[in-house]
Amino acid sequence: MYEDFASDLAVTMWADFDETPARDGSLATITDLSTVVVDGNFPWTIVSVETEDGTVGIGECYPSPGVHEVITDYLQPVLVGENPMDVERLYYLMRESLSGRGSQQGIGTIAISGVEIALWDLTGKLLDQPVYQLLGGKMRESVTVYADCHAGEAMVSSAQEGQEQETYEPTAYAQAARAAVDDGFEIVKFDLDVPSGRSLNRKSRHFDNPEIEHKQRIVEAVTDEIGADAEVAVDLHWNFSPETAERLCRAIEGYGLAWIEDPLPPENADATTDLANRVDVPILTGENRYGRHGFRDLIEGQGVAFLAPDVPKVGGIAETKKIADAAETYYQTLVPHNIGSPVATVATAHVGATVPNFYALEFHGREVEWWEDLLVRDEPLIQEGEIEVPDGPGLGIELDWDAVEEHEKS
Repeated sequence: MYEDFASDLAVTMWADFDETPARDGSLATITDLSTVVVDGNFPWTIVSVETEDGTVGIGECYPSPGVHEVITDYLQPVLVGENPMDVERLYYLMRESLSGRGSQQGIGTIAISGVEIALWDLTGKLLDQPVYQLLGGKMRESVTVYADCHAGEAMVSSAQEGQEQETYEPTAYAQAARAAVDDGFEIVKFDLDVPSGRSLNRKSRHFDNPEIEHKQRIVEAVTDEIGADAEVAVDLHWNFSPETAERLCRAIEGYGLAWIEDPLPPENADATTDLANRVDVPILTGENRYGRHGFRDLIEGQGVAFLAPDVPKVGGIAETKKIADAAETYYQTLVPHNIGSPVATVATAHVGATVPNFYALEFHGREVEWWEDLLVRDEPLIQEGEIEVPDGPGLGIELDWDAVEEHEKS
């Protein structure tokens, strides 16, 4: 019953937009949507969109509960029978069909993002063109990848249990940074909102001077170890108040950091812009924003230097390119957030290849030994901190479905 209602609603709402002639049987039509969750360091939801001739496009949703139900119960009845190559029209169709159910932000937008990526992959396969070509062509042959590194519990093996406290010491961060640079990465990033061993009222977001000094020692240890071998960035995960964030920024601004990420909670762009204008270190933010409209105040405020949309969360490939285009008018730079599988990573690389103001793409899977195994390739996807943008049709990658099945979340 709901399927009929959803389809009728979408058709009614988009009567004025759907004025294309009736399609004949020579054009592809969507026959099925499906998902599978891979149990990586995050739950990676892989989306498949299939046409009647068996061509399959793949995408990925940002890790979030419930996206499978949104895709199969809400989006599938709207998209089955449609031409997958009408990607932009179907993006708006999906948004309207989920009106009031998260199509502006949140889980609805996340589900739409994964499907949109799959539609671009499918369109490229049907037209025998890479996605970057469909977006206007390449500005660069490869994209720079930066390594999200970890000390702390992420570095502790089962044989080292009980040593967690030591791994939060500055020397552990320096060692992790050196390992990433030795792997060929020229930009590394660390979390600074980490335990220091002291008891604090963290909910207040106010940190005293000894806590600030702990963070400063981490930055000092990493930058001393790395020197000029790579750039260093840090992530604060929205955990600081404006006054604490300013004190921390001032304490570490002399170390030449590439950026400080998400110093304040994401809801108030004015507060972040104000902070950025008061400190002498570049600010990066944006992973918790949705769509180009969600980035408008960050772009127009001109305070932050770097914007970090997450492709399988923000709305997909085309929406990310539109954010980059808007940011370019204010001379802001794109550094996309990415905690995904190779599918999300390559989708973002296609965007990065096509816009002038792209700088680097996050890689958050160094601790997943089988990350590269998810792809059928002769060579690793990431080499010396770079991804050569695939030239094959669509995203230009092929998933190893046996490996996907092996690591499927139960």
